[in-house]
Amino acid sequence: MITELAVERIEFTCGSCWHRWSVDYDVQRYRDALDAEWEVFYRDNTAVPSPYTPQGAPPCEHCGRRWVGRLVARRPVPLPDAERPRSRVPAEGGHRPERHTAPMLHAAGHPQPHARAEHPSTETS
Repeated sequence: MITELAVERIEFTCGSCWHRWSVDYDVQRYRDALDAEWEVFYRDNTAVPSPYTPQGAPPCEHCGRRWVGRLVARRPVPLPDAERPRSRVPAEGGHRPERHTAPMLHAAGHPQPHARAEHPSTETS
């Protein structure tokens, strides 16, 4: 059973070349038949590993290294219930046909973070 839907904007900073970028993920939380809780991450409508792990972090477009992301914004998507306003979709299937041909809202299709002006110091005292 789905327990939560959300869009999470995750920012990545490459620890090698200091490139910064962000990606929006659709996140679905659910409970299985054994009452264990799970998360599934989607990027551009494709299931992907968690971006909070090294295996799921996208590679830096400049150097190819992977760095775990951090959550910078979140928008929960309300789950339907009988108390909320709703509209029946007509059976003939002609309801808002443009939704089938609308352009994809891509995971990285938003303003990206500004590049850092200078690299953090790597010197030790």
